Parts: sequence; C-alpha cells; structure tokens
Amino acid sequence: MTQLNTPYPATAYLTGFLRSRGYKAVQRDPAIELFLEMMTAPALDIIRQHVEANYEQFEDDELPEVIFNFLAEFDRYQQTVEAAIRFLQGKDPSLALRINSRRFLPEGPAFDAIAQMEAVSGDVLKAAFGSLGVQDKAKYLTTLFINDLSAVITQGVDPYFEVSRYGEQLAAANPSFDNLYDTLMGEPSFSAEILEQLVEQYLEETQPDVVALTVPFPGNMLGALRIAQTCKAVNPDLPVVMGGGFINTELRALKDPRVFEFVDFICLDDGERPFLTLLEYLNGERGVDELVRTYFLAEDEDGEIFVHFNNNAELHDIPQSDVGAPVYDGLPLGEYLSLCEMLNPMHRIWSDGRWNKLTIAHGCYWRKCSFCDVSLDYIDRYDAASADVLVDRIEQLIEETGETGFHFVDEALPPKLLFALATRLIERKVMISWWGNIRFEKTFTPERCQLLADSGCIAVSGGLEVASDRLLKLMKKGVSVEQVARVTKAFSDAGVLVHAYLMYGFPTQTEQETVDSLEMVRQLMQEGCFQSAFWHRFVATVHSPIGMNPEEYGITLVEPDEILFAENDVDFIDPTGTDHDMLGAGLRKAVYNYMHGVGYEEPMGFWFERPVADTGIPRDLVAKAVNNFIVISND
Repeated sequence: MTQLNTPYPATAYLTGFLRSRGYKAVQRDPAIELFLEMMTAPALDIIRQHVEANYEQFEDDELPEVIFNFLAEFDRYQQTVEAAIRFLQGKDPSLALRINSRRFLPEGPAFDAIAQMEAVSGDVLKAAFGSLGVQDKAKYLTTLFINDLSAVITQGVDPYFEVSRYGEQLAAANPSFDNLYDTLMGEPSFSAEILEQLVEQYLEETQPDVVALTVPFPGNMLGALRIAQTCKAVNPDLPVVMGGGFINTELRALKDPRVFEFVDFICLDDGERPFLTLLEYLNGERGVDELVRTYFLAEDEDGEIFVHFNNNAELHDIPQSDVGAPVYDGLPLGEYLSLCEMLNPMHRIWSDGRWNKLTIAHGCYWRKCSFCDVSLDYIDRYDAASADVLVDRIEQLIEETGETGFHFVDEALPPKLLFALATRLIERKVMISWWGNIRFEKTFTPERCQLLADSGCIAVSGGLEVASDRLLKLMKKGVSVEQVARVTKAFSDAGVLVHAYLMYGFPTQTEQETVDSLEMVRQLMQEGCFQSAFWHRFVATVHSPIGMNPEEYGITLVEPDEILFAENDVDFIDPTGTDHDMLGAGLRKAVYNYMHGVGYEEPMGFWFERPVADTGIPRDLVAKAVNNFIVISND
C-alpha cells in the first residue's frame, strides 16, 4: 500500500498527459481495491481459516497477542469490519457514537497505546477530542481497529502484506533480484491471489494495448511485479512498462535480465517523454534507438541477451507548463479511507482526508543539500509553471473531483512562485485548503506566512534535520537553528501547522550533538514552533554528494556487493563511533511524547537506555530567541 486515504498522483499525471496527446488512457488503483477486498466479512472468514491452519501447533498462551485476540473475538471482528470501513469512507457518520462507546469494536493490541498514554497524562482521548469531537475520536478508534486487522494478516496469513507506514529509513536497496524472483516463482500469497483476480478483471474490462505500472517505493515492487506477472499470464504478447520513484532512484544500474521476464520496458525519471516516445515506437512511428531513458533486453553479436539502456538525448522532457493537469477519472475517489493514526493534528493529515495532489514546480530550486539525491533528475532539473497556469489546473481539479483540499507534492515549494500562487488564489477568489513541503528559509517572514495562510495554507513540513549549526553547515541546508525557530514560529502564529523532518546518524555526528539536538527540538515544540516531527536515520545514497564524495564528510564507504538489481543506500564507516541505534530509540520515544504534549519537563537522559551526555543548551534558549530576537548558536 502507498496511501489508503488518497490516490498516489503518478497515474493521474500520466493519464491527464496522455489524454491531452490523444491516447485513450485508463487508470486503476489496485492497492485500495485489494485492501477493501480483504476488509469484508467473507474475507475475514478466509483469513481466520489461514490463521488457524498456520498456528494449529500452538497453544493459546503461545499465540501472538494480536492473533489470540482475533480468534477469541472473531465474531465481533466479522460483524463490524464492513461497518468500520464504511465509517472511515465517510459513508456512515452516525456510527461514531457507537464506536466511541468502546463496546462496538473489538480492541486488540493496537489499543494498548491509549492505556500507555493515559498512564502518563490521564484521559488522553478527552484531552484530544473533548466532548464534541465525536467523529474524530471514532476515526482514531477505528484506525486502531484496522491496525489490528492488518497485523493479523501480516503475522498470521501473508508476511508480504503491509499497510504503508512512515518509515524511519527511506531507502531499501537490494543489490540482488534473487529474493523477489524466488517469491514470484513460488506459490502466491493470500493477497497476491486477490491481486491477480483484480488484474484479470481490469484486463477484461479495458482490453489494453499497453499496460504501465508505477512503483513509488520499495515496498510496492513485489505487488507491481505480481501485476506484471498476471498480465503476461493472461496475454504473453501484451507490452508491460514500468517506472516510478523506486525505479528512478534505485534501478539505475540494472543488469539482471530476469526482471524482463515480467516487464518489457523500464523507463527512468519523469514518465511523460519516455512513455510517449515508447508508445510512438510501439505504434511503428519511431525506431528503438530513439527511446528515451528506457531499459529493454537486447542481443549482442554473439547472440547473448543483455539489459540495454537507450537514451535519445535529442528529445527533451516535457516542460511543466505543457504536462497538463492530473486526471482522476478511473480511480474510486469515494472508496478511500480517512484514518487518524496519531493524536496529533499535524501528523494525521498524511493519512486523513482526500487531497488533490499537484506539483507546482519540477525539481528543487535549492538542490544543494549534501544528503539529498541532487544528481538525479527529479531533484536536479528545476522547471516551474506560472501561477496562473497552476490556478487553472487547481480549478480544473476541483471541477473534476469536487474536492478543494490540495497537497503540493514538490521536493521544496519555491518561495517566489508560492507567494505569486497565493496572491493569484486570493485575487481569483479560488477557495482551497493546501499544504506542502518547504525549506525553512528567512524569506518566510510573518507577513508572508500570513499571506500563505490567507490563501488556504493549513500546514507545512520542512527539514530541520539536525538542530546543530555545525551539522547544518556540513549538510549545506542553508539555514540555521535560529532561522528555523523564527520561520516555524511565524507559520504557527499564522495558524499554520508545522511538521519538522529530523535526522540522526549524520557523518561525524557525536552523542553530544544528538542530545543537544533533542533539547533544541524539545524547546521548539514546547514554544509552539512546530507541532509534529519525525526522526529519520541518516542513510548515505550513491546519488548524493556524501555518497559521491565521502572523504569530504569524514567517512569511508563500504565496498558493496556486485550490483545487478537495486542500488541506492550504501553502508559507511564513521570513525566517530557514536551509538546511533541506542540514541535513535530515545529520540523517537521523546518526540512521540512531545507530539502528545507530555514529557517536556523530563531531562534528556530520561529517554535513553543508558546514561548520555548532559545537554549544553540553556533550557530557555528558543524562548528567548523567538521572543527577544537573540541569535542562536550551539557551535
């Protein structure tokens, strides 16, 4: 799964573009349909049978807690699952009062989170939702119910099934295709069987000439290959094409020909030009040597088959002003689920609500951060459309979907264009709610933050990364802790929610710097600068300045295995020797509590398994900075 609350935008972009060029493009989202097929009363009965067969040798006290609870409460799970799904789809809001009684849904291990929080801070549900937040409270409880069922499927039936989660490590390169290939050659899992049925249905309905699959993240690759495998089983001559974020990032050194037992072509980077050119080739309008950023199998002079990469440099990418608006026709917009995964108003918006996704500019206008894949096209090639073109697309999407919520999915929203867009939205009286990712740079003054809020901005996210000026300079972030404090407070004061991306384990980062960073984060959250945050473990990637020039950052890369399949993250040796695994557990625990409004008064050492360095940061440093405009420095 990628998201359960809203469609991933890649197919909507390509569908809109291809239709603008005269192609009959049809899109489907098998992820949401697969999930909904598994969340029915008949499906739960099949799941129960699988669970009982897989655990028949176990005594009750040996069963995983979530499995034991599922079997013990099966009748209630089966009776309530379809009603719970309808509620999360917004189709049965009156059910909220029954859900809130805590006697309607069976409660498994996922509900332990409530008791754990209540042990620290009392009645957390009442604090979060009050007396009138009936719908939101029920949504939160029903999300816990869904989490339990998902865990039952993963632990008891199908280890490959997983609802998307906000992962600590964002890269997951595997140099070998062996594991995926062996899985695909083996017996299909429970979810794979349902996926195959869905794909067969799609093929029967649409009778396509070409099938294209987008693979946004590593966890989507197995499902995509299962779809391709089914397509080939139904029609071996049907061309299957693959692209998407995972492909663009990790398959740039692809050599294993076995991948092409499932797909015929793999396209890199923005799909419009490569896919358009490929369709022209399949129509006999171009030669194979004209394909753009495309892998396929070829034969050498000795008759040996190898993976060939062709890139016609004469054909350029489609400008942002010409790619057109996304089209959501074909996606079941009324079937997506709005979830509430955490009692935090900012953190929940990733999984709650229906968002029209739109890019206001391709690439990153900054493209300097040392940890980022700045050498790849999706970062390096900056190209923006005008504010008026963007507002036209926004109006078109509102007319099609009936939704006025927008998630601008840029790498970093360019301030100049963002201010122009906000002004045009106001001038043209286009009423939307929007959020997106920014850099916390000084151009976001209180006045401009208010302008964005007036245009409909409800939330922003951005990278604070490490709250250390030394490391921020090494990262080439172009910001300081003091600047981040000012900017985030300006957004918060304008009524805009703020989420901070945090990082630990950066090259040469010491334990002292990590503890000091946590203290800075504590103060920033306590002062209301941002409401939500998440710690990511740093990963060196081959496409980043750190991966390309590790010696400049004081580390040594570990020689990788032979790369035949995926290549992205790379292991390294940091002579600093900091125990990042131990620190990471404490960082996550602390921020989780801060996001729920508790634990601010605890000393830094409280969160870690062993004694750590005392912080050298004064406990009122951020308060003085945002109130008295002093300069922060922890060099």
